[in-house]
Amino acid sequence: MYEALRPARLAYSEAGVLYSELYGDVYHSAEGGPAQARHVFLRGNRLPERWQDKDRFVILETGFGTGLNFLATWAAWQDDPRACQRLHYLALEKHPFSVDDLATIHAAWPEFADVGAQLRAAWPTLVPGMHRLEFAGGRLVLTLLFGDAASLLPRLQAGVDAYYLDGFAPAQNPGLWSPALCEQLGRLANRGASLATWSVSVPVRQHLHAAGFRADPSPGFGRKKEMLVGRYVQDRPAPHRPERRAIVIGAGVAGTTCCERLAGRGWQVTLIERRNGPGMEASGNLAGIVMPLLARDDNIAARLSRAAYLHGLRFWQRPEARAAGARLAACGVMQFARTPEQDAHMRRTAEALALPQAFLRYLDRDEAANWLGHAAPAGGWLFPQGAWANPPSLCRAALDLAGDRVQRLFDRSVARIEQSGGAWRVFDADGVGLAEAPTLILASGAEVTRLEPAARLPIQRVRGQVTLVPEGRLPSLRAALCRDGYAAPAVDGLHAVGASYDLDADPLPRAECDAANLHRLSGLLPGCELDSESTRYASRVGFRPVLPDRLPIAGALPDWPRLPDSAAARLRDLPRQAGLYGLLGYASRGLVWANLLAEMLVSQLEGEPLPLETDLLDAIDPARFPLRERRKRR
Repeated sequence: MYEALRPARLAYSEAGVLYSELYGDVYHSAEGGPAQARHVFLRGNRLPERWQDKDRFVILETGFGTGLNFLATWAAWQDDPRACQRLHYLALEKHPFSVDDLATIHAAWPEFADVGAQLRAAWPTLVPGMHRLEFAGGRLVLTLLFGDAASLLPRLQAGVDAYYLDGFAPAQNPGLWSPALCEQLGRLANRGASLATWSVSVPVRQHLHAAGFRADPSPGFGRKKEMLVGRYVQDRPAPHRPERRAIVIGAGVAGTTCCERLAGRGWQVTLIERRNGPGMEASGNLAGIVMPLLARDDNIAARLSRAAYLHGLRFWQRPEARAAGARLAACGVMQFARTPEQDAHMRRTAEALALPQAFLRYLDRDEAANWLGHAAPAGGWLFPQGAWANPPSLCRAALDLAGDRVQRLFDRSVARIEQSGGAWRVFDADGVGLAEAPTLILASGAEVTRLEPAARLPIQRVRGQVTLVPEGRLPSLRAALCRDGYAAPAVDGLHAVGASYDLDADPLPRAECDAANLHRLSGLLPGCELDSESTRYASRVGFRPVLPDRLPIAGALPDWPRLPDSAAARLRDLPRQAGLYGLLGYASRGLVWANLLAEMLVSQLEGEPLPLETDLLDAIDPARFPLRERRKRR
């Protein structure tokens, strides 16, 4: 059941301490917030000592609140010359503050002025789900989980080294200290994980003990004589560290964004592409539209696309991505209704979801026309943060950001792959070996089924033709427009208009497809009639890789011969081909899916906290298709 976020409101106690009217409790001690954060949470977890000289360290906070504990941790981490190479900070928050309120709150802590400003500059749109933010060149990763902890924590995959237990008092917020929540903390704990909290509640201590922790009193802060510190005392296997060498096949947005993520973790990557450069297959269009899916029940597809959409926008709008040549313009996207009935449904959906206006607005036809500056065919959804992007520029920028950790092999076609002695080997049609590595990632779009280990994936090649209309033939487009087709603002003097959806394999442009695209255009821009017979327009054909459920694939590929013939099997139990992964089936939404799914896969390879909830991970698991086949047969 969808539940819109209810942001926190600024309020203060009689003593002038930030106060929650929802929970009837203060956010921090009256004796000083920063000092409390350092005493209770950093010293209580023996930080920075425990993260020093480590490759990675993971902290989980149960109530992000104002971000104070995060800012204190960030400041300590960046001041420590022996700090871990990569610090993950996970934080739950049911009622996040707006960025304007955070600015007011943070003004009271001038010692955190710099890190606070960086946090606010990256602060996400207040929508439910997981939001991954990166700082310090990607070495500090903040993953915010907006929503109810009782729902989110069981769907989190992470190994945690230190816990900051900092919800409101158990009497005011019992759900955040419940036996079920403490059990989840135990599930996520790494060997020897520590915890600290200002609470000394006897029931809390009992719940933690039942979950595998030992928690003991320790000197408290300010007026509180005691606090609790503890550690996870049950045994837990040490995390596996992979050999950081990989082959990636395919240099579209899926493959190049994966290369960028791998290189950022220190991997050596060989990228193989059959064309003579990146972004020349389905990722070669002049312009694509970046927008999310919506559903009134906020279903799996809607939640996944929302998370990926916001993550991708954050990534490509970073200064370093711009400097690398990424071309993405957040001009807004207007999605018109096709019928009066759909118009009414879109209005009701927007009202029911109650998403922030920065994310979604419903506009009736007159409002849409006023906003666009020209006639509108209907009302519909405006995504103010929506964008057009030039996919080839994103591919090139991703490789530029990856640097010399990626060896690029262009004009090389892969004909065969095989595994031997714990390594994957890639060969061309003449049997010449192209590369060898323990990890192989298939990101070659519609071509992937030519390779035997992926031949059983139900990927369909769908032909799409885009028509390019010279600037000046259309009204000036303030935003990208979508209905049955789409039209993008002019890029390099041309509007991309499309797109056909054909099931044949013809690689050459066809006049009838251009005519159909221009007919779709007339449904987006009333009164705009262009004749494809009297004027020949340039066009481009690409092939989308489409899966039956219209969701992508990201993760380890199934080991088909060893799959159990059982309808009762679970995804997590299905055997996989060791070291073989896929980033596939992006269809016409590669610009939305690419960045977050690359981050998810590389986090999985590294054993880091994952940026998606488990039900979303299951929805994109490559093994979902053979599992469904077996259940259907049964």
